[in-house]
Amino acid sequence: MAVPLWHLRDYHDDDLDQAIEIWDQSRQADEDRVFPVSEVMAAAKAGQTAVVAVVGDELVGMAVAQAYGRRGWILLVALASRWRELGIGSALLAELERRLRSLGVRHISALLPANVAGTKALENSGYQSRDGLTYYEKLEPPGAPNAEVLASLGGRMLLGGLWDAMAGMEREKQVIERRVVLPLTEPALADRYGVVPPKAIILFGPPGTGKTSFAKAVASRLGWPFVELFPSRLAADTSEGLATALREVFADLAELDSVLLFIDEVEEIAGVRSGKAVDPGHGVTNELLKLIPVFREHDARLLACATNSVRSLDPAFLRPGRFDYVIPVGPPDPAARAAIWARYLRAAGDSVDLMQLVEASELFTPADIEFAARKGAQAAFEREVAQRKDRPATTDDFMTAIADTRPTLTAQAIKEFTEDIEKYSRL
Repeated sequence: MAVPLWHLRDYHDDDLDQAIEIWDQSRQADEDRVFPVSEVMAAAKAGQTAVVAVVGDELVGMAVAQAYGRRGWILLVALASRWRELGIGSALLAELERRLRSLGVRHISALLPANVAGTKALENSGYQSRDGLTYYEKLEPPGAPNAEVLASLGGRMLLGGLWDAMAGMEREKQVIERRVVLPLTEPALADRYGVVPPKAIILFGPPGTGKTSFAKAVASRLGWPFVELFPSRLAADTSEGLATALREVFADLAELDSVLLFIDEVEEIAGVRSGKAVDPGHGVTNELLKLIPVFREHDARLLACATNSVRSLDPAFLRPGRFDYVIPVGPPDPAARAAIWARYLRAAGDSVDLMQLVEASELFTPADIEFAARKGAQAAFEREVAQRKDRPATTDDFMTAIADTRPTLTAQAIKEFTEDIEKYSRL
């Protein structure tokens, strides 16, 4: 049987998915590589010496090196499992050496675990192993974020206590606590019971119901960096297309030890596709669908997507395997509204009839209640400034504020949300 022809070329950003697959095939199950995949791919993306072997459109091998003055370090030699012992590894190394020499490199080294993929190609290419050396390394404390990468992504570490500060919304809080938070905070116990910690969730519901607040609260509870991706801003910040920008963001995320990635209004990049190749959103949705499985392969990762219109998401985006849970975050019930109002009425003391406010704010979201509470408090403050009478805010102050606040929710929105729960929720 004739061996298909292969050839070498430069590494392209579009090769990322296949490159990671080859890296996975080349490593042993319990192997801890000196240079992790995130560092290797970052070097390739940054323009370091990187060569791939391809057969048609299939990437079958890859080699990456970095040059430091007159010394070069080989970071990776990886081959797809069915394309080994055909001379591809040696050819990749020969091309790496040629490129490194053109940069002035005269001393080329490789640091690999014994007997991994690539060691045979090194030996066949004249590389000699050295005994009597001891390898030392110092790692950052577990969970410590890469500050430079985190800053470039616009991410940050959130204050602790955001989870406990989530007033009301007890139904949603209990679901997210049981399904999402506990398996991630108790991974050993979850594994004992065969519970797989989630890697991706969707929060859906009407605007202003607290989806973003829940995502931040989960990041705070886990102690993970929080990175928010804005599709509209991402499109404006790049001239290379949204799909390329998405791919670059996900590649950068791989450098973080842990992260909660939050995408609000995800329907902007995952809407129902028309089926026509000329549809500009088609490629973006396809790209996101490819990136999610790669994101899920890493530990200490959680993708949280939020949408006001779950019915507008592409069906392939919603199917099991990409998202573990599709969680409704609805308007606050009377008990939740009472808890939210109480949070903002501490200064008013007993001068306010809480239940009257709860009944009057039936279609209010948590954001609406916060706005009305601040508006009522502002009215009482201005009265005090004008009259200098020590009189706290009253029920009338807040009832007036409620009357002046246009509720985010409508009866139609509640009806559609109820229908969406029946059709789309997965808990």
